[in-house]
Amino acid sequence: MGYRIKRLASIAAAFALAGAATAAHAVVEIQWWHAMTGANNDRVNAFAKRFNDSQSDYKVNAVYKGSYPEAMAAAIAAFRAGNAPHILQVFEVGTATMMNAKGAIKPVFEVMAQAGEKFDPKSYVPAVAGYYTNTKGQMLSFPFNSSTTVFWYNKDAFEKAGIDPNQPPLTWQAVVADMAKLKAAGVACPFTTGWQSWTQLESFSAWHNVPFASEQNGFAGNDPKLLFNGPVQTRHITNMQDWLKKGYFIYAGRKNEPEAKFFSGECAMMTTSSAAYGTVKQNAKFKFAVSPLPYYADVPNAPQNTIIGGASLWVMAGKKPDEYKGVAKFLTFLSEPKMQEEWHEATGYLPITMAAYEMTKKSGFYEKNPGTDVSVQQMIVKTTNNSRGIRLGNFVQIRDVIDEELEAVWAGKKAPKEALDDAVKRGNELITRFARTTKDQ
Repeated sequence: MGYRIKRLASIAAAFALAGAATAAHAVVEIQWWHAMTGANNDRVNAFAKRFNDSQSDYKVNAVYKGSYPEAMAAAIAAFRAGNAPHILQVFEVGTATMMNAKGAIKPVFEVMAQAGEKFDPKSYVPAVAGYYTNTKGQMLSFPFNSSTTVFWYNKDAFEKAGIDPNQPPLTWQAVVADMAKLKAAGVACPFTTGWQSWTQLESFSAWHNVPFASEQNGFAGNDPKLLFNGPVQTRHITNMQDWLKKGYFIYAGRKNEPEAKFFSGECAMMTTSSAAYGTVKQNAKFKFAVSPLPYYADVPNAPQNTIIGGASLWVMAGKKPDEYKGVAKFLTFLSEPKMQEEWHEATGYLPITMAAYEMTKKSGFYEKNPGTDVSVQQMIVKTTNNSRGIRLGNFVQIRDVIDEELEAVWAGKKAPKEALDDAVKRGNELITRFARTTKDQ
């Protein structure tokens, strides 16, 4: 009887030790909230699975939380309730808001340094890294899906209109000439644009090396003044109004709705995100090409570089050290050249590191898919104070204002200069409100 009691006690102790060992090696769960849809949602899930399968200490749960604004709002609510995710994907126009969210975020450079993970801002594409760094060169968030504005054209439509399909229009003057030929050839929509604020004012300003706002486009202060009603921008919007009247330009929506008019074959030329590549390739029944964003040849110092769109990953505050270590490991995994090469080739988003770009180039992908390196070529030059990017408080609302005012121009309700002046005035009020709010925090 005594032996049996000792035996049971021994078994119980063994179970206790096993339980303690299991607890000591419990998998640390990391919540990643994102806004990727469709095929990109599948790719995000696949990335998380590959990381989870590569080791046994951490498990990343990728959770779709709606559009960018919806995901951001959900994370803010969750943070206030004490259950924020570890990683949050935030679109680039939300950068200033996240930077000023006192106590809500933990800068990525700190997360990586404390975990002992290698993290060198110089290894990233300059225009990408620069957008997410502070004045000390420290990266506050992790670049993930970065895109930029590029020009798309239908090679078949060019050929039918007697235009050399291998000669893209590199200047806006050349675009106008091609618009006229396409229109004369019976094309109902020679040109359209997605994301009009981003492509026709934000990136346009950077590409022409003219300021969009004071204080280095908002990078050097919290209360800049908008300047996108300058002569170069006003000239361009005036030209676009003229193209609209001639039937050269068709307005089809504020966001990416116009892309469908391009890949359906209705519109022959388009400016939009480089990240449209996967969708266009999947849907277009014609030969198409990607080329650099056009510029005005008589504007000094143009072209410069375009600016990024897309999103970065922010690490939320209030987590445990072992959870932050898992976050750091995952971010290192995402920045591996092979991962970035795959992401870039499948989606049209930029390879965020120079190593991934070189790997893609060496693989022959750019030779087999001409134009897919345009986005990178536009971004790898050294940036200026006008082209580093735009970092404004309440930028989401400012874009809404710009869209409203541009739509008034397209509808013939306002002159271009009047609309841009009104957009600047209304936008400055939003910036001032943001600056006042952050000062009171």
